[in-house]
Amino acid sequence: MLSLIFRSTFNKPILLVGNGARSAGADELIYEFCKKTSIPALTTMNGVDLVQDDNHIGFIGTHGNRIANMILNECDLVISVGARLGLRQVGRYTNRFAPKAALIRADIDQYELSRDIKENEQKYQIDAKDFMTMLLREDVPDYSIWMSQCLKAKRLLDSYDKTEGNLAVEKIASLLPPNPVVAVDVGQHQCWCAQSLILKGNRGRIHIGGGYGTMGCGLPYAIGSSISINKAVTFCVTGDGGFQMNIQELETVKRERLPIKIFILNNRVLGKISETQHSNHKGRYAQTTQGSGYSVPDFQKIAEAYGIKAATLDSYQELDKYADWIVDDRPCLFNIMLPEESYLVPKIKWETCKIEPSLSDDVIVQVENILRR
Repeated sequence: MLSLIFRSTFNKPILLVGNGARSAGADELIYEFCKKTSIPALTTMNGVDLVQDDNHIGFIGTHGNRIANMILNECDLVISVGARLGLRQVGRYTNRFAPKAALIRADIDQYELSRDIKENEQKYQIDAKDFMTMLLREDVPDYSIWMSQCLKAKRLLDSYDKTEGNLAVEKIASLLPPNPVVAVDVGQHQCWCAQSLILKGNRGRIHIGGGYGTMGCGLPYAIGSSISINKAVTFCVTGDGGFQMNIQELETVKRERLPIKIFILNNRVLGKISETQHSNHKGRYAQTTQGSGYSVPDFQKIAEAYGIKAATLDSYQELDKYADWIVDDRPCLFNIMLPEESYLVPKIKWETCKIEPSLSDDVIVQVENILRR
């Protein structure tokens, strides 16, 4: 049955993987399949660590990488594995999702498959690992040319959509060792990490809150991760709002002697909520900014009170001075200051299906021409 997938001629297929593929233990098979076929792999936010290093292109959806969403609009086949294809991936109008592509969905959950995304889509209720094993047995053409088009378009867009948050995350990623374990909290920084936290190696993990929306999960994720790997070094990226939700867990870090490295991206606002108030409610802020009922403590002093070494950085560029802190066996905290108006881009407006902020027509045409060759 699965041999029919590539019986027709597809020129621009993509593999779309979600966290269900990780849960099924299909991660190694995904790398093997990508290496065998050179089919570009995109991810959901929850599965962003499934494709890293040289294979990384981006994740799709509301705040996904612009190139990933543009590739999705130009491909002619989407093979979705372990991705639920919820609202933030497919949008309000599902007929506009991957408009030129046939859709094949593999998911173990019959209730997820009960929703139709496209007319005439093919559905397989199957374990992701079994599905990838069967795909690897197929005689799939080599798609190196299509992959090179995607990578060329990605390079063209690399200098766009970079806020201070993205640049801070890129700096953090550059200082991490190969194959790290990183826990990410919920907020603007969550999307910055999904967009820009490109790990070295292909065995690293990014534990991300995803659809749970659980502010405060970052530090507990990091604690659990460290304990599960014999109290090894783990990393936590969080925001000033999320960190205050479980700040008391610093005592656990100290008491258990866990070498957790905490990076707080501190713009002194509840960023994701204040951004919505800014964009959708004409800047009528409530309990999200310093002037509307929200405040931030001195995180460095609090960490030091718990016996954890800490530093306040005026810029993410100062992280280079603390490279030895990042690799030693002691916990530490970096309070990294960002501008208060640190916004999250790009964003898809589902009413229009346009990616904002808009780029010049010349840049868009260049990307589209590369992908359409």
